[in-house]
Amino acid sequence: MTRSQMKTGTDVQLDEAGKSGTRIYRFSGDWRSASVHTIMSRLSELASKDGKAAEVDLSDITAMDTAGAWIISRFMSKIGDVKLTSNNPRYLELLGALPDELPEPGAEPKQFTSRFARFFAPIGEAVLSAWEDTVAAMFILGSAVRGAQLKLGRHSGLSPAAIVNQVDRMGVQAVPIIMLMSFLIGAIIAQQGAFQLRYFGAELFVVDLVGILQLREIGVLLTAIMIAGRSGSAITAEIGSMKMREEIDALKVMGLSPIGVLVFPRLVALTVALPLLTIVANFSALTGAAVVAWGYSGITFATFLARLQEAVDFSSVLAGMIKAPFMALIIGVVAAVEGLKVGGSAESLGRHVTQSVVKSIFVVILVDGLFAMFYASIDF
Repeated sequence: MTRSQMKTGTDVQLDEAGKSGTRIYRFSGDWRSASVHTIMSRLSELASKDGKAAEVDLSDITAMDTAGAWIISRFMSKIGDVKLTSNNPRYLELLGALPDELPEPGAEPKQFTSRFARFFAPIGEAVLSAWEDTVAAMFILGSAVRGAQLKLGRHSGLSPAAIVNQVDRMGVQAVPIIMLMSFLIGAIIAQQGAFQLRYFGAELFVVDLVGILQLREIGVLLTAIMIAGRSGSAITAEIGSMKMREEIDALKVMGLSPIGVLVFPRLVALTVALPLLTIVANFSALTGAAVVAWGYSGITFATFLARLQEAVDFSSVLAGMIKAPFMALIIGVVAAVEGLKVGGSAESLGRHVTQSVVKSIFVVILVDGLFAMFYASIDF
């Protein structure tokens, strides 16, 4: 064997063996990203496609990472077909796993879609998302009902203190804003009704207008909207924050159901608090209407109460109160679904809190309309 040797430190050696002049490239040393930059120019000099047989020997390499393997692979592509040898099979596997060439940056295939697809694709995505939300809501509702069957005890997983705390936060602390809002709404309805009915000499019928509208529709609807914006967003933010910090996964690891621990107390609290807040809202709205009727139209409080008793019966009160538990469950379930969908970023948390409020208000108004049609169909 005749040998003419060229070195670049301890990284590469070129041998020529036999009469055929087989070129043998012996790689050695540390072929990792921190050290391979020193040999780049030497590899460019050694790369040659002269038609001679070539062999690449990796037996003396002490360490190799993806950067080193990629440089060796590019060198082999420049010298043509070569025989690769190594006493470490991991290096051969690493070289074999590399692609032949990297894709050009930003060279994504263009997608040509028809106008039909561009128009109906968002609709299909919205329908699919609504179906997934419905399935998730049914799962949460079913899990909550199953959680309600737990016995009260040390290991039941149900804490009465948690329910009382949520009732205080969602119900008691919401009384001032509910009273103020309802008082103003009742006053506005009474003023506008009296202003219009004055042309017909029927200002007294403003009591009928306020009483029926407030007790059957406005009271429970506006209270539910306020609770959706106040308590529903809080539920989504709390559960979403726990999801971001992986506290929900920790509950699962501990053998606890996140639905039973986090969602069920809030659903019970909403179901208790919303009907009570509706009663408070009704009284506040009627009080505001009575004050405006007395100051604007001269209708005394005694006359207001007497007319209210004639205009409103028990069915009007019951028609509004029946809706309250259903709206409370809707707000709680939608808020919990959006909270459990939160990802690992603050942007995701804000997006799902917004979606929680919007979806809750939409579904509450939709359910109120369905109740109105149902009451009309049974003449209730």
